[in-house]
Amino acid sequence: MIWLASLFALVAFVYASVGFGGGSTYTALVALWGVDYRLIPVIALVCNIIVVTGGSIRFVRAGLVSWPQVLPLLMVSAPLAFAGGLVPLKQVVFLTILGVTLLASAIALFLQADKMTPRAVSKPVLLALSGGVGLLAGLSGIGGGIFMAPVLHLIRWAEPRRIAAFASLYILINSAAGLLGQILKSGVHSLAEPALQYGLLLGAVLVGGQFGSLFGMRYLSPHLLRVLTALLVGYAALRLLWQAHVPL
Repeated sequence: MIWLASLFALVAFVYASVGFGGGSTYTALVALWGVDYRLIPVIALVCNIIVVTGGSIRFVRAGLVSWPQVLPLLMVSAPLAFAGGLVPLKQVVFLTILGVTLLASAIALFLQADKMTPRAVSKPVLLALSGGVGLLAGLSGIGGGIFMAPVLHLIRWAEPRRIAAFASLYILINSAAGLLGQILKSGVHSLAEPALQYGLLLGAVLVGGQFGSLFGMRYLSPHLLRVLTALLVGYAALRLLWQAHVPL
């Protein structure tokens, strides 16, 4: 368990530095560790919430969140993330499509020019995008920021630090909504006690996430932020494709 907690702390540090929670990687780690599949999304979502809460607060205090711009997107995504969390998953085709989409997003991010000017995007398009990603996040049991951020980079919705700030809030809200859906789907009593056995993991991501968000806010340039985002998205894509086609 110590080794797993150390890996969780490292994942939390890396992902929090670019405004993500790390849910996709936590899911892979606990699956490889042999954790009961019913607990996997619960552990990942709770870790997400712990990791991004501190970063979200720091982003807000730094003035990187425009609430009139962000709130409508969160209000659309959260109910759909909750609904997705209630749906039983049958995953091979879904994970394949998702993995290919993320891999394409990662490649496009690598090819994107360093200098970019934020573009105006119509509100209906953004709302539809946010809702669709929220539903995907709820279905897959992760926060969704790793899906949303590449798209926002590609449409040049805002400069990279503001996208990281939004991704952090997006993960926080969607993880909370998705967690509620997962608990209602499986039952509180069937999940609560076994999940408490993995409390060490929660402490590990708390420490790693706080240091990671502080590191990212102070030291990462926009170029490095975009490259790290692309690397993390690409890794998540390959992990999803591996999970879909190679039995654990």
